[in-house]
Amino acid sequence: MIDQRIKIRHLQTFVEVAKHRSVMRAADRLHVSQPAVTKTIRELEEALGVRVLERDGRGMRVTRHGEVFLRHAGASLSALRQGIDSVSAERLGAAPPLRVGALPTVSTRIMPKAMMMFLSETTGSRVKVVTGENSLLLEQLRVGELDIVVGRLAAPQNMSGFSFEHLYSEEVQFVVRAGHPLLSEKASGFPELSHYVVLMPTRESIIRPFVDRLLIRNGIATLPSHIETISHSFGREFVRATDAIWIISAGVVAADIAEGVLASLPIDTSETRGSVGLTMRIDATPSPALDLLVRSIREVAAALPQ
Repeated sequence: MIDQRIKIRHLQTFVEVAKHRSVMRAADRLHVSQPAVTKTIRELEEALGVRVLERDGRGMRVTRHGEVFLRHAGASLSALRQGIDSVSAERLGAAPPLRVGALPTVSTRIMPKAMMMFLSETTGSRVKVVTGENSLLLEQLRVGELDIVVGRLAAPQNMSGFSFEHLYSEEVQFVVRAGHPLLSEKASGFPELSHYVVLMPTRESIIRPFVDRLLIRNGIATLPSHIETISHSFGREFVRATDAIWIISAGVVAADIAEGVLASLPIDTSETRGSVGLTMRIDATPSPALDLLVRSIREVAAALPQ
């Protein structure tokens, strides 16, 4: 029997804290005070009889019992959201929206063509494409805010409750402006990096561990001058205007390199190669429209040069 003390606000509050690992951020998202969030979580734990969250440094961590409950809480909110969307769609004569999470590299390389193919089918479905860090997209998928994520394969410990379908593999590249000094035949690669500003993926980025290992393996423990960023618009403009070096997924800059605006340094990055694909919740049942969008994504990915 469902405990009558557990309300939708308990599920929403728990999901927001779990997603952001922060009471403060959850309070901001829910437009309530931090004490209100803390009180709601305490009520939920009293009703469940177990702890679902615990402090982890300055943030919050989901407990083992919390991880179990999170899957069901997220699925419940997702089902409720889909029900509301379906009723609204029926009333307005429109199909329920599709919610897709895509890494920036996928948003640049895959989604535009896939969306054109999907829209040509005139399903009437609305589509929301969300771009961000892989970890945040997976949390949104876990709690039902997204229907699918197109991105790199996450670490095994982060794939609980998910299925993954490989589409293609991708490396990072060391990218510079056309005419950069390091493109000359005399440039020696890694030892030259310390002489330039280097744009690095953030520590939360899924490609950052690959980049760190590559640098350490080639004798670079630290970079004297570097900027951490996930902004591709900033990275693109900064590199074009300076002699900076941008360490970025190949798909983000593929068009710039093809146009001759940017160039890839002759550095072996094969060890950073990782699988990019489709991540979905195991308990989710794709709608016909989502199946069609997935087929479009597969078709575009299959046409990429390997």
